[in-house]
Parts: sequence; C-alpha cells; structure tokens
Amino acid sequence: MRSRWPRYAVSYRAIHEHGVIGDLNTAALVACDGTIDFCCLPRFDSPTTFAALLDEERGGRWLIGPSVASISEQRYLPGTNVLSTTFRPQEGVGALELLDFMPVGPRRGRFGRIMRRLRAVRGSVPAQVIWEPRLEYAATPTRVTGRRAGFMASDRFDDVVTLCASDGIDWSLSESGASGTLTLEEGAQAWFVMTFDDDEVRPLASHDCDATLDDTVRYWDAWSAKMQYNGPYRAEVERSVLALKLLCCEPTGAIVAAPTTSLPESTQGGRTWDYRYVWLRDAAFVLQAFEGLGYTEETEAFMGFLKRVCRREDGRYIQIMYATDARRPPEEKILEHLRGWRGLGPVRIGNGAVDQFQMDVYGELLATVAEWGTSRTVSEGTWISLHGLIDWTSRHWSEPDFSIWEPRVAPRHHVFSKIMAWVTLDHGAALAERHSLPGDTGAWRREAEKLRAEILERGFDTARNTFIQSYDHPALDAALLVVPKVRFLPHGDPRVRGTLDAVRKELATPVEELIYRYRSEDGLTGDEGAFIFCSFWVIQNLAMIGELAEAERLFKNLLRRSNAMGLLAEEIDPLTGAQMGNFPQGLSHAALINTATILEKLRGGVSPAAEVGPTGLI
Repeated sequence: MRSRWPRYAVSYRAIHEHGVIGDLNTAALVACDGTIDFCCLPRFDSPTTFAALLDEERGGRWLIGPSVASISEQRYLPGTNVLSTTFRPQEGVGALELLDFMPVGPRRGRFGRIMRRLRAVRGSVPAQVIWEPRLEYAATPTRVTGRRAGFMASDRFDDVVTLCASDGIDWSLSESGASGTLTLEEGAQAWFVMTFDDDEVRPLASHDCDATLDDTVRYWDAWSAKMQYNGPYRAEVERSVLALKLLCCEPTGAIVAAPTTSLPESTQGGRTWDYRYVWLRDAAFVLQAFEGLGYTEETEAFMGFLKRVCRREDGRYIQIMYATDARRPPEEKILEHLRGWRGLGPVRIGNGAVDQFQMDVYGELLATVAEWGTSRTVSEGTWISLHGLIDWTSRHWSEPDFSIWEPRVAPRHHVFSKIMAWVTLDHGAALAERHSLPGDTGAWRREAEKLRAEILERGFDTARNTFIQSYDHPALDAALLVVPKVRFLPHGDPRVRGTLDAVRKELATPVEELIYRYRSEDGLTGDEGAFIFCSFWVIQNLAMIGELAEAERLFKNLLRRSNAMGLLAEEIDPLTGAQMGNFPQGLSHAALINTATILEKLRGGVSPAAEVGPTGLI
C-alpha cells in the first residue's frame, strides 16, 4: 500500500528499520544501513551525540557499512542485545557482518562506550566509515581533531567523545568529522570503539575487544536464560523482555518509557514528545511484565527509585514522570534548529505533561506493589511512601484530572482515572490488612465504595451498554478495558462485554487487530495511529471472557506488526503498517509479554478470575 509519509531522502530510515543496543544507562538506535542515528550519552535523558534520525543534515551520525550498493539484514545474537547487521552487495559476491553493542558486565567500565566490529564473512567487500558526532543536540559546533590513535570530538560545553579503530583504515579528517575506507579480506575484522567523557585515545587491542564482546554476550545470555516462560511465543516474549531491560537505568533503578524523543505519532507532525523519562505508570506495567517472567531484581531496584521520588515530594501528590536520577525533567522546549524525522517536527526536549495531575498513576503503582507484596515483605520505608499516596487519594478523588493519555485540554472527570483511584483505595486497604501495616483502612474502604457508586452512576452509558471516557462526555476510551482486569467488575458482567464490544466497534481501524485509544478532541493537531498497548488489551479482554481462540488469532496478527527483530514502537499506521512514535516503546513490549502470559495460563485451564491474580492490573 502506498505510504502516506512525505517523501524525503532515503537516509531517513523508517522507524521500524532499526535495532537498539544499550548498556543499562543509555541506548543507541542502529539503522539497517549500519548508521547509528540516535544516541544520548551518558544517560537516556542526556543531550544527543547522534541525532540524524531527527535531522539528517544537522543531527550527526556514525555509519559503518559497505561502500557499494548492498542489501542488509538485521538480527540479534540469540538471547542477547548484541545486534548483527549483514550486508550483501547487490552485484558480485561477498558479505560483511557488523556487530554492534554497548558493553555490560565486568568489562563495562566507567565511561559509556559503543563498540562495533566489522568482519568479512565471505569474499572481500569495500567498506566505509563516517563518524560525525554532534554534541548537545547539535545546537553548537562540534569540533573533531586527530590524535595519534584516533579522533576526539568536543564542544564549548566541554563534553567529549573519542573514537579509536583498528589499523589498516585510510582516514580523512575535517573539523566536523572523520571518514575512512577499508577493504577486509574474508575472515578479517576491524574494531571501532567510541567512548564518552574520556580525553585519552588509546590504541585498540583486538583481544581486549574480543574479550569484551564475549563478556557482553555471556551477560545477556545468562540474563535471558532466567526467563520463566515456555509457551508458544517464547521468541517474541524473550525479545520483548530484552528490549525492556534496555530501558532500565541500572545506577538508579529507573525505567524509561522509550530511549528516543520526537519520533512522530502523526503523519502530519505535531504529535512529537520526549519519552526519555520515567513515567511511573509505564514503569508499573513494565514491572508487571518482569515479575510475570521471574525477574525480581528490576522490581527491587525500582522500589528504591520510587522511595526516593516519594521522599522528595514532601506529602504532596507525586509527579507522573521523573528524570532517571529521580529529579524533575527539564521544562519542555522546542529545538528550532532540528527539522524532525522526515521533516515532521517539532523536535522537543523535556515534557510539559510533567505538570499534569493524572490521578490514575497512584492506582497503577498500588496494584504493582500489591502484586509485589504477595511474595515479599513490604518494608516500613516503602509503606510510608505509599501510605501518603493512599491518604491523598482518599481526599482528592473527586477532582478532575488529565488522565492516562495526557490531552492538552482542560481536565475532566475521566472514568479511567476514577477507576484507578478506586484501585488505590481498595488495593491500599487490602495491602495494609494483608501485611498488618498502619493505616485508616476503614476510611479508605468507605471512600472506595462511594467512588465505585459514582462511577457506575455517572461513568456508564446504559443506552450503549458501555463505560465512557469521562462524566458527561459520551466518547469512548480504550483504557476502559481495565475494568475486569482490576476487578472493578467481574469479567462475566455484561457491562464488561458491552464495553469491549463498543471499543471494538467505535475505536476500530481498517485492520481488525489494531485499535485507536480514543477519537475525542485532545487539543492537538493531526491524526495519530493505532495504539499498540490498547490493541493488546483488547486481546486480553477477549481471552478473559472466554473467547480464547479469537484472542489467539488476533494476537498472532498483532505480533506480525513488529519489525524483523521483534521490536515495537508506540503506534502503527493502520493504512500502511508503518510504526509510529518513539521506539522501542516500553508499554508495547510490556503488553505483549503480559498478553502472552495470560494466554498461556488460560490455555492451561486456569480460570480467568484466577489468572487476574491479586491485583488484576496486567
């Protein structure tokens, strides 16, 4: 089908034509032509070092690949986040393999590093290297200078990156970059290593590089081997959990929503957001995916992050998002000098939604902690942090908010937020009672019952037999599929089926497995794509009401929407199949994992009610 995207130079690779690598502190996108076209160093929310994905001319890139027209194929080494790109010339014979990774494990080192190995696997193919870093979002000139063993790039802010490489490369140098040519004979290889914040450019030792690669492969292989899932979708689940691990910031326990900013959600531009921060809601869903697969260390680390967040809020309601160091993200700002992906700007850093009141966040957090607490003791410090959130919700649940989708219109009484406020109160009381923790559980349960009655009276359209987006606004919202998942109503209640049927009818796209999250006015320009997270939620609801065969069919269809490496963005254009929005997206991969887990348990004969578990938020 013909693409609706504007036509620009082919160097703007499609969003899905990328793999991702990372070191549990930041990540880099590697295009199928061997270009690293997006990377922030040393952290996810640091300024970019490469951003050609957001401006092909100004953003900066690092290309390694053949210098002749070639066909490429990307894959990950099994069970790892080490990315392999194979190039085969369109004419003649030969093949090159490019391995990309960021070191993890014992050889990670103090500085952020990207390591790349080019190897001739068949014949000999001429290759090229283009290294054009652009520090600080390419806002000021980056100067590249030569050193005895490589190159150094710096800017007026004193940030610096260095590049060193194997011998045998014919280099050319300009003030803005370095380029080189080489030809490798079959079996030969060349290493390239870029290091952040290190003025020293040291000669490369191939055996050290090989050892670092081996250590990194062993780290990822050992980590992925811990996964507790043996269903028919093991490959897809494994790739998704490896992608989620790349969104973890190991030093702080943070989990970012995505490692990129400003990849458009609309074919007309305008809907471009910075996702390199920690949305507490998104992190809650990711933690549920980790927990469901037996990964507990990530949850433990995030609980430490959450306690730091709550300590800093001093009793007021918490923000919806934080930087990776648990502090406030920067103010939202448009970078006028960058055009955006394929010209679809604006390019933004920071996120203005940080100031929105979104009451549902507390429900997602309480549901996650309640599930976490089924097999652990809830510490005093953790409970002190959560106790304040429950008390605050009991006093403020009657207020309007912006809710899960962060519209840029006036706040409303969103039904999803009210339901999640009920979760905060109901699950908070249950958590306190289960662990004999202090709290006014009687008051919390009384407020929960008042809120539940109000939702059923004002948030349900009896004529259409469906919950609605907000009080006095009849629009639909796919987030309302949460109703049976949090046990607000049992899965067999006709109002649950009515809401599911209404969502599938009124939020349908031309493709049956893809669902819009809403179609109401949100204060933004341009039409967005289908929301992958919500499409998985439809499948979960179908499975829970007993339509397992239909759920399996749609799940298989949806899995085909991922890219060749099993990665998903935030949205999909239902007309073209193009992935849209920031990439890879934590919510999408968490929903894939949680859906596969539900299907596996139901396939094994577990009842939907038992599958939902103690919290229901899956």
